Amino acid sequence: MSDMAHTHIFLGDGHEHAERRSWAVIWLCGAMMVLEIGGGALFGSIALVADGMHMSTHAGALLLAALAYRFARTHAQNARFTFGTGKFGDLAGFSSGIVLAMISLLIGYESVSRLMSPVPIAFAEAIPIAVLGLLVNIASAWLLSGGHQHHHGHGHGHGHGHGEPHDDSHAITTENGILRLSILETGRPPVFQLTGIAGPATIETLRPDGARQLFTLTGTGSTLESPDSIPEPHEFTAHVTAAGRTDAVRFSEHAHGPASIHRDNNMRAAVVHVMADAAVSVLVIIGLVLARGFGWLWMDPAAGLVGAAVILSWSYGLLRDTGAILLDVNPDRGLTDRVREAVEAAGDTLTDLHVWRLGPGHLGAILCVCANQERTPQFYRERLAAFPMLSHVTVEITPRS
Repeated sequence: MSDMAHTHIFLGDGHEHAERRSWAVIWLCGAMMVLEIGGGALFGSIALVADGMHMSTHAGALLLAALAYRFARTHAQNARFTFGTGKFGDLAGFSSGIVLAMISLLIGYESVSRLMSPVPIAFAEAIPIAVLGLLVNIASAWLLSGGHQHHHGHGHGHGHGHGEPHDDSHAITTENGILRLSILETGRPPVFQLTGIAGPATIETLRPDGARQLFTLTGTGSTLESPDSIPEPHEFTAHVTAAGRTDAVRFSEHAHGPASIHRDNNMRAAVVHVMADAAVSVLVIIGLVLARGFGWLWMDPAAGLVGAAVILSWSYGLLRDTGAILLDVNPDRGLTDRVREAVEAAGDTLTDLHVWRLGPGHLGAILCVCANQERTPQFYRERLAAFPMLSHVTVEITPRS
């Protein structure tokens, strides 16, 4: 029941920049692969050839990421994709997680075989190759960082855990000290919290549309809270009356949601591949140096087992997070609760609500509202405008009988 046109492009910020970075790393790994395989064949070094083949799998995994970026970008406006192509990165990340799991199992199998049946190690060739591989991975990580850095910060998101004050807290200076007014979220509807005063206090909110609401704060000690919840959006001026004076405090609505909503899992998978390879290179170097210095041949396969365990844990995290997105698991239950509060604050009843991720920084929502009076879908869209990550909202209205 939409009365306005909308787009279905749900790509993350800096999508094209991340794509270019991925291709740059692929060219670097491809050049290294050709150099190692060609040099190994020319100089008769099977170790060099083997590392070149390993580099080819590394380049292949990154190629998957780059192609996912390209496909998502070129088909972003293809009407066949009902909710856009934002999930292609998550699909690529899930596939990379499977590849990483297979690599870790292969490394683990080979390490156990070497522990059971040790083989001679050509230290003069193996150590320089491992160092060279580490340098390539460091260079790859540096290149990828240019397309990954924008996902670590997203405005004024909620960086606090449950039970901690809202990031948008304000200090009020009085003759008797400093009061601090915050919005407290504790897994329940948000409430005001005023600290630094033991006496009675009230807060009257004035919203841009002229609506007013009075809150009476209660509590013991120097911390007071409002028994009534604060409706969304948190965009208002709070007039705080306490200690015989009234102060005006301005609150602005900030973006809600955990970092997972904005995370680019395609770039995350590419970075995990590089980190996994770098971690294995470091462990291999340590194992080879100790094996060469003390004759501990078992150190080389032991380092391989540790590396396999590390890669497997990263693979599990990647599969868990991307799998949840592909299965449309609710990405933020707290956000869902706040959406429900924003709709029901008008006296209506939300009978059905679905929230899922469409792409990095984009969420979709389907609402079924039992309205107590005649309203249009636009009314609810305006109430949900405080949640900028809701990029696609569908509203179904059922009149109350």
